[in-house]
Amino acid sequence: MKLFWCPKTRAVRAVWMLEELGVPYERVLIDIRDVQAKANPAFRAASPMGKVPALEDGATRIWDSGAICAYLADQNPGAHLAPAVGHPDRGRYLQWLMYTNSVIEPAMAEKLSKAPVSTVAHGWGSYELMLDTLRAGLAGGPWILGERFSAADVMLGTACHFLRQFKMLESDPVVFPYVDRCAARPAFQRAMALEVLP
Repeated sequence: MKLFWCPKTRAVRAVWMLEELGVPYERVLIDIRDVQAKANPAFRAASPMGKVPALEDGATRIWDSGAICAYLADQNPGAHLAPAVGHPDRGRYLQWLMYTNSVIEPAMAEKLSKAPVSTVAHGWGSYELMLDTLRAGLAGGPWILGERFSAADVMLGTACHFLRQFKMLESDPVVFPYVDRCAARPAFQRAMALEVLP
């Protein structure tokens, strides 16, 4: 299994997920800020949009961090990072697994760009609605599914880490303790140790 990645990008999610699984994988550094590096044919076969992370697993190619986490969790059921199909928690897991890319990141972009808020037109609602919904989801903690850590926490945990890192939240009695719990995980620490630019 090969992961195309670059430090200081969303690829950290896939690295954290792979570290949680403890499966062997090869990291291939692609400097996405370098046009020539992005033209690498093997990378573009795995990531037609030229984005990281991108995963190559045999004939499978995936270039979305949420899809990568979903795929890896389902391919490694023994790691218990996803409720099985048919389990009562499966729907809630999928909803939160997709929340980062479909709600948190667009809401962050809206806030950073000072774009007009349109809770009707925008699928993510608003930055404040995103945060209120996230806080309510995390309230039953310690993880988004309660006692069970899952791939959804990999996605949400990195998003919450970015919210704190980019100072989009000054302090938060729900989100910050959640980030601290994520940061205490050895796999998270191993992933973050690789975030140093070469």
